[in-house]
Amino acid sequence: MIRADKLQQIAEIVMVLGIIALCQPWNLFLHRYGLTIIIVGLVTFMLTNWFGGEKAAIVTDDDEASGHSGETVQ
Repeated sequence: MIRADKLQQIAEIVMVLGIIALCQPWNLFLHRYGLTIIIVGLVTFMLTNWFGGEKAAIVTDDDEASGHSGETVQ
């Protein structure tokens, strides 16, 4: 299974390639489906962020105990 962060990077690359495909004037097929490529990358990015973003939101007690939250620990 592909990890969520790797799939997010792939989705970002797909969105950039969709923008390039939409702006280039040489290939009508790429220009015609450029918006579709962008939307596929965007939906993939959103779903990956929605389902795979749970690990990044977890804050451990070690961070709070070492004073990273701005409060002093007594």
